[in-house]
Amino acid sequence: MLELLEVTHEGTNDVKRARKHALIQEYELFKMKQGESIADVQKRFIHIVNHLMGLGNEFDKEELNIKVLKCLDRSWQPKVTTILETRYLSTLTTLHCLASLGSMRLRCKG
Repeated sequence: MLELLEVTHEGTNDVKRARKHALIQEYELFKMKQGESIADVQKRFIHIVNHLMGLGNEFDKEELNIKVLKCLDRSWQPKVTTILETRYLSTLTTLHCLASLGSMRLRCKG
């Protein structure tokens, strides 16, 4: 009975494997959409990463930060360069990395 509940709730190993492969592809191809806000990029990115971590993938902070910075469109390039030059990518959380981009955008507009 317990096994049936587990399979019903989590899916079979084939379903998990297919879901994991789909999420890995989504992660690898992740890009900022035209007109998308940093908050929306953050939501989509964290959603993918959390699901992959739930399926056993592991990421370090620097890997995630570089990935999210590389996904941004060209209008963010000066800000991305500034963050990359700080060399704190291994200690900065992805949320703080994206938050710093958002605050840079606000300072530039203000």
